[in-house]
Amino acid sequence: MRAILTTSVAVAAVIGLSACGFGEEGITISESEPEYKGAQLFSANCSGCHTLSAAGAEGTGNQSARVQGPNLDELEETEKSALFAIQNGGFSGAVMPQNIVVGDEAAEVAGFVAKYSGSEAGDE
Repeated sequence: MRAILTTSVAVAAVIGLSACGFGEEGITISESEPEYKGAQLFSANCSGCHTLSAAGAEGTGNQSARVQGPNLDELEETEKSALFAIQNGGFSGAVMPQNIVVGDEAAEVAGFVAKYSGSEAGDE
């Protein structure tokens, strides 16, 4: 019984973090940019786990947390790879929920990630 309760609490925490909307106060791109909607969607659906400065997203802030997604400021993604990750729950399928956004919204997020990811790649 204790194991079931512990597992249920852990699953609820992951779902809660992935579903949290974190607002759009930190979005640094202009509302007139074509990728602005993707930034809003990323901020609302992805910022609980991923860091991406253009969306004002800082991930969990806890690198040891199981729900910490890749820091997309440090990792450059193509639109194709970002869309694959959205549709398939990342590349390992371990933690990221599949289809957290779908259809046109998934394409908007993938386009935004492709344009703004990797801003700190190679800066070490």
